[in-house]
Amino acid sequence: MKTIDELLAEGVSGKRVFVRADLNVPLAGTTITDDGRIRAVQPTIAKLAAAGARVIVASHLGRPKGAPDPAFSLAPAAARLGELLGQDVAFATDTVGASAKETVAALTDGQVAVIENLRFNAGETAKDDAERGAFADQLAELADVYVGDGFGAVHRKHASVFDLPARLPHAAGYLIATEVGVLKKLTSDVKRPYTVILGGAKVSDKLAVIDELLGKADRLLIGGGMAYTFLKAQGHEVGISLLQADQIPTVLEYMERAKKNGVELVLPVDVLVSKDFPDLKTKAPADFEVVDADKIPADKEGLDIGPKSRELFASKIVDAETVFWNGPVGVAEHPDYAGGTTAVAQALLDSKGFTVVGGGDSAAAVRNLGFDETKFGHISTGGGASLEYLEGKTLPGIAALEV
Repeated sequence: MKTIDELLAEGVSGKRVFVRADLNVPLAGTTITDDGRIRAVQPTIAKLAAAGARVIVASHLGRPKGAPDPAFSLAPAAARLGELLGQDVAFATDTVGASAKETVAALTDGQVAVIENLRFNAGETAKDDAERGAFADQLAELADVYVGDGFGAVHRKHASVFDLPARLPHAAGYLIATEVGVLKKLTSDVKRPYTVILGGAKVSDKLAVIDELLGKADRLLIGGGMAYTFLKAQGHEVGISLLQADQIPTVLEYMERAKKNGVELVLPVDVLVSKDFPDLKTKAPADFEVVDADKIPADKEGLDIGPKSRELFASKIVDAETVFWNGPVGVAEHPDYAGGTTAVAQALLDSKGFTVVGGGDSAAAVRNLGFDETKFGHISTGGGASLEYLEGKTLPGIAALEV
């Protein structure tokens, strides 16, 4: 894989460099609530601009279904990027139309432009190779060189991620190089003990990575909504908690395999339960009680791991040499149910090992809960991409850069 430093050594002054970034930031109207992904790609863009490149930044945001939708405009991201770079950033109001062509043509050396949401064009996500390729051809006309740095999208076989690199000289940006380097530490030559914490709502979303980790991790800690399928598989009452009953046979097989492989599978021993799901808009005080994990009332829902579980999870994290965490272990958006996720994050900070927060909701939780993200070994920008890498899958966006 060609690096951006090699590209810079060859010279990019005056060249139009297309940077496939991941500016898929959460928005409240037009207000960015977490700019982590923009800050993550800033070093690549800044270095190219400083070297005299005419930088064209492209990304998706949300799922606008192949047509323009103002709710998913990249205009707020472009404005924030300009603030971070300390220079004006031009914005094209389309992807490959008149505005994009005019905006790119007006760039001078060292200037940066952002084109509108790639997913406003159906060709970006098309399953048909010809349709996707036709859109990639149009994007290629805008640039001389391609730099892939949108790690959060590399597991997608999309035009700007997979097809466009084949049409232009290409290199990996700093973010992708860092992300791949980190993930290699989690899959080869791993320092042990190796602890993995998995949370989130659905166990079905994590089955493939659990399957792979049962042969790699030393400890597997399960929290979040997915934990209740494991507890049900053990024969416990889970009340009205999130449950995927159809996954119980698979979970039972995984639990047996963990035992056979010597992998310590750790489940919550107590949980916070309530009859009502918390109000996430006003964050009004929640009405809950703490019960043992095998004594969840039939009319209540588990919403966070309890105090004893937090201590248990922390004890399995702090002495680990390698830690990977993906997914909150409770409804962390509400302060009354954020205690478990806070405890996990703090345990990662207390660990002297190499710690990785695996993107997505867990990365957002770390920031929203007020932790200093620089204290973690690495916070990934791509939860889905990280998981698929750990599953052993080939990531299209990485494969395209290696050709």
